[in-house]
Amino acid sequence: MFMTPIDTSAIDAGATSTSKKTDSAADANAAQDRFLKLLVAQLNNQDPMNPLDNAQMTSQIAQINTVTGIQQLNETVKGLMTQFSAQQLMQAGSMVGRQVLVEGNTMTVDEATQKASGAFDLAGSAASVTVQVLDPTGKQVGAIEMGSLPAGRYNFAWDAAQYQGDANVRFKVVANNAQAVVDATPLAIDKVSAVSMDGGKLQFQLGRGGMATQDGIKAIL
Repeated sequence: MFMTPIDTSAIDAGATSTSKKTDSAADANAAQDRFLKLLVAQLNNQDPMNPLDNAQMTSQIAQINTVTGIQQLNETVKGLMTQFSAQQLMQAGSMVGRQVLVEGNTMTVDEATQKASGAFDLAGSAASVTVQVLDPTGKQVGAIEMGSLPAGRYNFAWDAAQYQGDANVRFKVVANNAQAVVDATPLAIDKVSAVSMDGGKLQFQLGRGGMATQDGIKAIL
């Protein structure tokens, strides 16, 4: 016994054109309804001497059910992703008001102690590490000798009481190992003022202006 396979291309084409007007759930139901109508028509017009094969018919029904199930699964996953993003945003809201480390060379001055602080990531061991404190014009107004350091992250503080300017000071890390320059990434202390979601990714508004991604936050203080 043989069953002529049902041409599902017409079903798929119909579902594609309908997708612009209805949601995915409606498309899946419409495709399944068209399939059943085609199947009934084929049963009504089958050759009595060569009736439809039960196994073939079962296979065709399983195929349309699989397509419908995948569409429903996709909708479920989309819903879960939406819920996850909303939950992630709510959890990230606890970051508002927290101090964080981000890439930057601006030093934060503590009004109570008059200490200007910063940090840096040292890429490799260095025999000599110096933090140069600079005013907004780039003029050096101070220095912190860190000595010999292995690779890693380091915090530092500078007595800003001697600084007479109004604007925040900046810093530059000079690290050497013999004649070789060792890379150092400056890290600034900033505060998260707001959190938002953009394209499925968290965005953190910083107190000094600008945005930072989740990957851009190096530490929570």
